[in-house]
Amino acid sequence: MPVSITKVKEIAKVKELFDESEGSAGARSIAQMATGQGVPLSRYRASRLMKKLGLISCQIPGHTYKKAGNEHVEIPNELNRQFNVEAPNRVWCGDVTYIWTGKRWAYLAVVMDLFGRKPVGWAMSLSPDSELTSDALKMAYESRGRPKGIMFHSDQGSHYTSRRFRQTLWQCQIKPSMSRRGNCWDNAPMERFFRSLKVEWVPTYGYHSFTQAKHHIVKYLIGYYSQLRPHQHNGGMSPNQAEENYWNNYKPVASFT
Repeated sequence: MPVSITKVKEIAKVKELFDESEGSAGARSIAQMATGQGVPLSRYRASRLMKKLGLISCQIPGHTYKKAGNEHVEIPNELNRQFNVEAPNRVWCGDVTYIWTGKRWAYLAVVMDLFGRKPVGWAMSLSPDSELTSDALKMAYESRGRPKGIMFHSDQGSHYTSRRFRQTLWQCQIKPSMSRRGNCWDNAPMERFFRSLKVEWVPTYGYHSFTQAKHHIVKYLIGYYSQLRPHQHNGGMSPNQAEENYWNNYKPVASFT
């Protein structure tokens, strides 16, 4: 029995989206992305086609929040887990993680805009120091057009409490906020982001070189994660789509002010 044109399109789209995600997208994500690209698919249909094609994705386990403790003595937890932000460039958060690059660990600092969970600044180096975190913050500040009135939230790592990093915050006129000591869920969006990066994208045994790691991770940050990957926080939209929708709705309102 001949295969219908519709089914051929569905199979091709499922394979295309799975490949673009480098094997990370599940049936729900593929159904949402395919439907958004003009090939309507239900989660059930996507699951059936993935099974038929032998495609098995990585899925991220859930987590629970832990009890909070004391605040940093100098920089309080101003954010206080208020992770739902009404507009871009209001609250950014940041963190550092480690990546194996063949012979030694490299360190990745990322700055995320909480509105759409979009990575807006990043830096990689072989040292987890304040130069690394400052470079990531400066990239975010410049790439977003030097916005005013930003709050930046992080943990109490020395690369964030250092004089150098605090001077960077002051130069950019960004208000600091810090998690309570020993409470990683005070910065839960960054914990989730790095978990997604490592589970969905980073090879199990790391990379062969620093250059390979940097190139591949940037591909995730500006490509798959920001442009394609559906995010539950955004109602199934990618971070780029969430921000685009905001600005499309914001402009007509702004024109009356």
